[in-house]
Amino acid sequence: MTLARLAAYRVLAEVALGTDLPVAHTRHRDVLPDDRDRALVTELTTGTLRWLAALDHIIASVSARPLAQLDVEVLHVLRLGAYQLVHLDRIPASAAVDQAVTLVRQIGKASASSFVNAVLRQIIRLGGDHRLPAIPTVTASRSEVVSYLSITCSHPEWLAERWFRRLGRDAAIARVRFNNQIPALTLQVNRLRITPALLAQQLNTHGVQTVPTRFASHGLTVVSGNPLRTPLAQRGLFEVQDEASQLVAELALVRRGERVLDGCAAPGGKTIALAAGVGSTGTVVAADLRPARMRLLRATLQRFGSQNVQILRHDLRHPPFLDSFDCVLVDAPCSGLGTIRRDPDIRWRRTSVDLARYADTQRALLAQAAHTVRPGGRLVYATCSSEPEENEAVLEAFLADHPTYEPIHPERVGVISSGLRSVLNADGHLSTSPEAHALESFFGATLLRQTGGARLAP
Repeated sequence: MTLARLAAYRVLAEVALGTDLPVAHTRHRDVLPDDRDRALVTELTTGTLRWLAALDHIIASVSARPLAQLDVEVLHVLRLGAYQLVHLDRIPASAAVDQAVTLVRQIGKASASSFVNAVLRQIIRLGGDHRLPAIPTVTASRSEVVSYLSITCSHPEWLAERWFRRLGRDAAIARVRFNNQIPALTLQVNRLRITPALLAQQLNTHGVQTVPTRFASHGLTVVSGNPLRTPLAQRGLFEVQDEASQLVAELALVRRGERVLDGCAAPGGKTIALAAGVGSTGTVVAADLRPARMRLLRATLQRFGSQNVQILRHDLRHPPFLDSFDCVLVDAPCSGLGTIRRDPDIRWRRTSVDLARYADTQRALLAQAAHTVRPGGRLVYATCSSEPEENEAVLEAFLADHPTYEPIHPERVGVISSGLRSVLNADGHLSTSPEAHALESFFGATLLRQTGGARLAP
């Protein structure tokens, strides 16, 4: 397993330099030939990133040197070793220490091997007393609550402070605890080829047990087994997709024969759902800009056999069509702070400054997408962010500048499922959250372009 730990180290090193975790996994995990090694890399990297602040606190409590004085390469090794000691009972403590010492030598830091050995053995001596801030009482001070959220529950202090201030103690604690859970695998069923019930039956014959998703109408949650290791995975019958993300496409309520624009389409999961909704008589135009995302989008659509989808490389800020679509979905680039449970690196790669930057882009995309909707058509805005600056604030700014648009309840478009209805807020917006629904935080709103209004100024 030394090969796996070296790959895990390289993943952490790349993420620390700003690389997205999935990209780093592709470079260093996916090239390993052994399934067990790849699984271990996933566990070590996602676990270490999930508990990074708590691990650093534990390491600092037993280290003779401040963490700021350590070589970053040595710190990565210590974090990997500490994660195994604290969270992975199945790996013997002595083996975890020995592997860490071997790893620090492999990366050219042999002079630190004695230090790494000493620190990790001190962690073993702590037993279960890891010197982390305790769960705050209802009378705890703000600083005590934030310390628990940011250190024990391993979230950036700025985000812990923000959530505590906006949500309150109990909801903030529920949110960070949710973010530290290992998520179940959820599948979006490709309804162009199979029904959810039939896919569930076929997966069961391969030892994979599933149940219907609680809110999304066409998804499955995996209870046991791995559908990605079955022959069905290569047949384009399903896509791994968060349940909350599936609800975004459902919110669009596309109908048979409609012409739909998926403005930020890659990787293509929502495009597939939209294509199933419009049927063979409708059309979905899937647009994106960056070459890498276009390749991903094209591969997804080819695998799923979407005959009614046209792929277009285009910047939505310069709309290719005017007054053309019955429905336009803008699943906008965002901070991703609503998906921390599945993407643990995001919490460390975002700052409060990023929110304003993303909001600027979102407002620009939404304003230009408005030109592509026909009078009487719908504009659906969505993010996977938990933060109001990217959600309600963007929507309010858009409506202030575009009087020909009005927010509408999805039920004005068509019949909605009970699952979707249960995650709509009082304004009729999709608004999922860990504390309310045990789902990632997604936001979505439906806007109607009024008929008879003046043409939008470019």
